[in-house]
Amino acid sequence: LEMSSLSEKDILVLRLDLTDRSSHEAATNNVLKHFGKIDVLVNNGGRSQRSLFVDTNLDVYTAIMELNYLGTISLTKHVLNHMIQRKKGKIVTVSSVMGIMGAPLASGYCASKHALQGFFNSLRTELTDYPEISIINICPGPVQSKIIQNVFTENLAKSIENSGDQSHKMPTDRCVRLTLVSTANDLKEAWVSDHPYLAVCYLWQYAPTWAWWLMNRMGKRRIQNFKSGV
Repeated sequence: LEMSSLSEKDILVLRLDLTDRSSHEAATNNVLKHFGKIDVLVNNGGRSQRSLFVDTNLDVYTAIMELNYLGTISLTKHVLNHMIQRKKGKIVTVSSVMGIMGAPLASGYCASKHALQGFFNSLRTELTDYPEISIINICPGPVQSKIIQNVFTENLAKSIENSGDQSHKMPTDRCVRLTLVSTANDLKEAWVSDHPYLAVCYLWQYAPTWAWWLMNRMGKRRIQNFKSGV
């Protein structure tokens, strides 16, 4: 086994609330004070959703955008200022396959991930004078995590009762490895997913009419399962 060469001074853990945007500048400065630089920012905070739009309070949509979208771009803004001074860095954002397609029961989550895709793809075009600053969007499909236990539902006070089986999802360590490979190789966008979800991504990109047909069929079954508590 290889011994880690990391010492205590190489590790700094700070509590961070993405929705407390006024704290992001101080958090960034604390990291810079400790390490002197930030090479990589990984935006990996967010919550999903499982509810039908017609049943969902609008304040749930506000909360999703505050966390998934505005919280992410707030933190990015402070770290990017430093990277522009250094003319170097990588900003890795964990989006989702939901950032490139639509799906039932996740309209607000899809919207927030589409927003991230649009924002970072636009930001990349503003950084052409900084070729060593990479904007990398990672779009995972289903991955084993606690995201289901923490989903938004029809209202902010309600949590999900049945998180379901996760064994069919991609193992977390494989998703992390593929994310690191994508980051090391400066991929603008990486779809990190197993089939059949990956195949649906390709359909959505290259044959959207077929994708809509398929999603309507799959979506109907998914909504029926949701309503019957499966």
